[in-house]
Amino acid sequence: MESNQKRVIALGFFDGLHLGHQALLRRAAERGAERALAPALLTFDRSPREFVTGTPVPLLTTVQERRRTAAALFPGLEVIALPFDRTMMTMPWEAFVVMLSETYRAGWLVAGHDFRFGHKNAGNADLLREKAAELGLNCDVIPAVRLEGVTVSSTHIRALLERGEAEAARRFLGRPFAISGPVRHGKRLGSSRLGAPTVNLVPDPRQLTPAFGVYVARVTVDGVSFPAVTNVGVRPTVDTDGGVTVESHLLTPAGDLYGAVCRVEFLKMLRPERRFESLEALGAQIAADAAAARAYFRPDGAAGA
Repeated sequence: MESNQKRVIALGFFDGLHLGHQALLRRAAERGAERALAPALLTFDRSPREFVTGTPVPLLTTVQERRRTAAALFPGLEVIALPFDRTMMTMPWEAFVVMLSETYRAGWLVAGHDFRFGHKNAGNADLLREKAAELGLNCDVIPAVRLEGVTVSSTHIRALLERGEAEAARRFLGRPFAISGPVRHGKRLGSSRLGAPTVNLVPDPRQLTPAFGVYVARVTVDGVSFPAVTNVGVRPTVDTDGGVTVESHLLTPAGDLYGAVCRVEFLKMLRPERRFESLEALGAQIAADAAAARAYFRPDGAAGA
């Protein structure tokens, strides 16, 4: 943005950047185009609820994933990620609005109907609108977005993924749920004994992983995508340490991907994770899972290529 240009700022935590969040960002982009304001999204580097309560909150998206998704959906949208610390937690709601105006040069604000902010969540959408007007700012409050009779929310999407309902989560997100991370060296059983090349992902510990099970997935590395079958869980047949893994069996040839950053999109759950009596039985099930995934990716299947 130009040094003297003001912003239209969409407010929220934006975990998931789901359909409800996209309604806010769409309005911010529209206002920006109408008023020659620079559109921006304001988020935090960690979950405010986790910071306040001390209870971990698995996130749908890391800050990096929010940046990537925002850039893909709304090119040119600025992402402002503020640290959520004690200063932010104890900031009076009035001071928060003043900060938006003076520090971040807000000329217009966009918030959801349920937006809460400031110390002890004392600020709400009505107070935001009143304080914005006092400071000479315009403010849009966006109503709830509903889908299939349900209000779109990060909480609802987390619950879907915790049950393995990847297809339903995709509808509420507007895209497949995904996690990213570096490819690590695993036991290499996929390539050496099970007959399928594998990619073992190291997920960010702050990000939610879906219910343990086997999924049709799409794995992307350096802009190249591969259809895959992905197992999320503790691999009870081959592992004994109990650590959670995200292991993808690629359905098309790939070179050495170890150390690269990969992204796994979860498209459909095939079955829950379970223990097999032998590696041979596991290998046979992987072959069956791969056949189901290939059918899913066929042009006449649910996803196409």
